[in-house]
Amino acid sequence: MTADDRLLIALDVDGTLIHEDETVGPAVLQAVGRMRDAGHEVMLATGRSWETARPIHERFGLTSEFVVCANGALTMQRDETVEGGYRREFVEVFDPTEVLETIRPFLPRGSFMVEDATGFRRYTEGMTDWELVNATQVSFEELAAQPATRVVVVSPQHDEEQFLSIVEQMGLHKVSYAIGWTAWLDIAPDGVNKATAMERVRQQLGIPFDRLVAVGDGRNDIDLLQWAGAEGRAVAMGQAPDEVKAAATVVTLPVDEDGLAAFLDTL
Repeated sequence: MTADDRLLIALDVDGTLIHEDETVGPAVLQAVGRMRDAGHEVMLATGRSWETARPIHERFGLTSEFVVCANGALTMQRDETVEGGYRREFVEVFDPTEVLETIRPFLPRGSFMVEDATGFRRYTEGMTDWELVNATQVSFEELAAQPATRVVVVSPQHDEEQFLSIVEQMGLHKVSYAIGWTAWLDIAPDGVNKATAMERVRQQLGIPFDRLVAVGDGRNDIDLLQWAGAEGRAVAMGQAPDEVKAAATVVTLPVDEDGLAAFLDTL
């Protein structure tokens, strides 16, 4: 493969590469492996921290030059001289105090998590469905002890429609945010998202816009899909919300039907 033929393929993790129970369809594993072995730059672009993205990166045998984590606030770069083979190359943080104080009156029963530049997480009671190995439970007042790459808020007592309405009322400023599948709000530094990080990666690798491929399923993938789809290919998973599908140039099958493999097999 010549350099001109190489694709830059940015893959979301949850709901794209892996199922809700973190299993992987064999067809997806094989399809990703084929693209990797063909010489394309296949990489993760995820909301996960590096610590929780790394096992997926390794499961798929990826050796990409970069890995985009924390919805674009953290970009890892390959470096064989460090333990684990990757170093924190680009990190964006913000003071989470204001956003936490803005949100809490609207979601007094919500649970909160703040992730810092090292991937360490501070969380309040109720964050039971999140990876909390490199983490400690704290009071709400202690959440803002360190600058954050990411703030996550969950409110299980609200359905999706109620939660969307509440978020609209918050008037969040000076941050970027995306709403998850259910009552889950993911907040990043202002102007930071998967697309801003991937554009930095694209420039570093010297890959043309028409060689971009991005695949995702969540609202935090909308910017990524719009970025890739301007001249390349933007793929929404079949189970994605309508606004995510609207940002894509292609809609594939749902994750439970190995939609990623179905699309990659067409390349």
